[in-house]
Amino acid sequence: VQLQASGGGLVHAGGSLRLSCVASGRTYGSYDMAWFRQAPGKEREFLALSWSGGRIYYVDSVKGRFTISRDNAKNTVYLQMNSLKPEDTAVYSCAEGPRDGYSRWDSYDYWGQGTQVTVSS
Repeated sequence: VQLQASGGGLVHAGGSLRLSCVASGRTYGSYDMAWFRQAPGKEREFLALSWSGGRIYYVDSVKGRFTISRDNAKNTVYLQMNSLKPEDTAVYSCAEGPRDGYSRWDSYDYWGQGTQVTVSS
């Protein structure tokens, strides 16, 4: 499985960004895809997960501001981020296929390359 993330950039506080992650390489089944982020000096943080069957999970800190969605025809998952804050500045990565403990980064075998999000105050 290969994952290609895009959509990061520089935005002012209060602004919005939409990240995309395109998955490829699987000839059957669907993708269970999540978003994580890692700020300098901090641990990788789970943000949201979209199961192929439809269930969605969010970490409490982004509920109401971030929305994960998917387009199965395009094997793409999105992360719409609104009301961005300077503390949202991080490298955002997509990951596929949690084995267990979906909020644990080490449950995922496949990762995209990461896209930088910088929120200025």
